[in-house]
Amino acid sequence: MDEMLLRELTPAVIGILVRRGVDFATAEDAVQEALIQAVLTWPDRPPSDPKGWLVTVAWRKFLDAHRSEASRRNRERLLDLEPAPGPTETADDTLHLFFLCAHPSLTPASAVAITLRAVGGLTTRQIAQAYLVPEATMAQRISRAKRTVRDVRFDQPGDLATVLRVLYLVFNEGYTGDVDLSAEAIRLTRQLAGSSRSRGTVVGDEEIVGLLALMLLHHARRAARTRPDGSLVPLAEQDRSLWNTELIAEGVDILQAALAHDRLGEFQAQAAIAALHADAPRAEETDWVQIVGWYDELLRLTGSPVVQLNRAVAIGEADGPVAGLAALAVVNPDLPRYIAASAYLHEKAGDLLIAAQLYADAARSAPNLAERHHLTRQAARISQALRE
Repeated sequence: MDEMLLRELTPAVIGILVRRGVDFATAEDAVQEALIQAVLTWPDRPPSDPKGWLVTVAWRKFLDAHRSEASRRNRERLLDLEPAPGPTETADDTLHLFFLCAHPSLTPASAVAITLRAVGGLTTRQIAQAYLVPEATMAQRISRAKRTVRDVRFDQPGDLATVLRVLYLVFNEGYTGDVDLSAEAIRLTRQLAGSSRSRGTVVGDEEIVGLLALMLLHHARRAARTRPDGSLVPLAEQDRSLWNTELIAEGVDILQAALAHDRLGEFQAQAAIAALHADAPRAEETDWVQIVGWYDELLRLTGSPVVQLNRAVAIGEADGPVAGLAALAVVNPDLPRYIAASAYLHEKAGDLLIAAQLYADAARSAPNLAERHHLTRQAARISQALRE
């Protein structure tokens, strides 16, 4: 059984049913039933047209469910709508499905969950494991999301920026449970880019591939980010021989093609920063001046306080820690990782006593256990140096 094939076909089949007039929640349920039947029957009797088989079975599942509640007249109308045997529709509704699953009426958590279920083809159990929540909790979240978009039609415009942010949220979850969400986000972003090209979409294409480039460049460093004991390895200390050069080359090529259109967006700017890090053979050779320039562009595009924080650290690398601390002084001190950034710049400036205390303070407010352990070790390292 080709599980990946089923997952790739899922959004197209749901899209066909929705385009025929089935509401999203019912279409998704019917396709899930068809997938179960495929798992049971395909190993012994593989179809010559897998997509067509799934469309036919899902449509019949929908009709079976509808018959139990609809009148005879309505049943006959629906039966008349069933297409004659022949080639399955070739229209690709994946792009519309992305927009539907990232509808502005959904919360980010719900949009992520329903995207992974409907477009990614993951089971509720897999999604629950990935997000470390009970399966029942995730099932409720998905059900609420499906009810929210039940009456949304394909003729309503979607928000590409929301779709991209949902995919980036998925990517940043990394690897948990039995699903590699970073790899899944890359697969879905490739699918989105392909659907966009097939539709002849122009506006926003650069940001889709910009996000793909950003994901590839970050994913290329994955093997070097942690030690065998699970502790974090800062970028400057990573073994760059562990970086995936093929992913870096692909990411850079994709980014350069996007930038050539001169329609800069925030994901392209982030990818440009990641590419400059990837281009440096050693941490000491990083082109921090160019990175500060790209942070300037990113700040202009987003106005994000987080970008402002990262820019201050980059200025500390390019122009020295005193300049970095001056840039940090205008950043909101309540931001996550503000204290950690301040600790790093104070350490570079030689203010070790202050840095040790700030690292300890940052550890207490760290967003996750791995980061907390890293910051605690930084505080202990400097404290030990001061004692010596």
